[in-house]
Amino acid sequence: MTAAGAAPQPPPLRDVIARHGLAARHSLGQHFLLDGNLTDRIVREAGNLAGRFVIEVGPGPGGLTRSLLASAAAGITAIELDRRAINAIEELAATANGRLRVIEADALTVDCATLVPAPRQVIANLPYNVASPLLVGWLRQASAFERLTLMFQQEVAERICAEPGSSAYGRLSVLSQWLCDARMVMRIPPAAFTPPPKVWSAVVTLTPHAEQPDAGLFKTMETLTAAAFGQRRKMLRGSLRSVGGEALLRQADIAPDRRAETLTIAEFDRLARLLPAA
Repeated sequence: MTAAGAAPQPPPLRDVIARHGLAARHSLGQHFLLDGNLTDRIVREAGNLAGRFVIEVGPGPGGLTRSLLASAAAGITAIELDRRAINAIEELAATANGRLRVIEADALTVDCATLVPAPRQVIANLPYNVASPLLVGWLRQASAFERLTLMFQQEVAERICAEPGSSAYGRLSVLSQWLCDARMVMRIPPAAFTPPPKVWSAVVTLTPHAEQPDAGLFKTMETLTAAAFGQRRKMLRGSLRSVGGEALLRQADIAPDRRAETLTIAEFDRLARLLPAA
């Protein structure tokens, strides 16, 4: 029996999936993580959530959402585009004593920094097909977030955390590490998901640095890294011709015959600060 005043317990996730016809859709990048031990671990990687307001993107049937509700978070706001999943999450919200809000929207169009009060975090198993643009959007306003704890395809996670000189190092590495301390904290095999994807997944935590660039400098860095890595086989004298080429590199004391993947985050920062605001 349910104790007097206690919220009713949600039904098993597989029952929820069956009742709402929640077969994962490839077009939405959906792969559901139903293992409560794994979702609990993801939540633990986000740190102490007491008093924090959490945004979850793409909750699906609510596996990670349940772990978030079991945490000390002050509130959870779930953003979901799939009407079938919204119905399932609204059922879960009815058991959550007002701590879970559901928003029907495309997360790419939502300003998460204004959605909930600070201190705010994003914790999500991101839909594969929009994970990178979502991340870049949040990086543009990184100072608004205490932490981002996000699941990606492992290949994307490796790019985010890659070191200079590695084959995975690129534009996403620079933008992420310029603004945040980025760490890969979990690897999850395909068999953990329903349906299993063809690749491994990984969880990355991104903790914004105390000091953040203004919007103009961020836009300049976007332009710089797009040019530098757009033709990564070229030497910088060629790939950066559109933004100053050899003159810019001399000013920054960077050899023009180097390639983009050899530059450190500090060297990209130096170059961006020498360029006029975009």
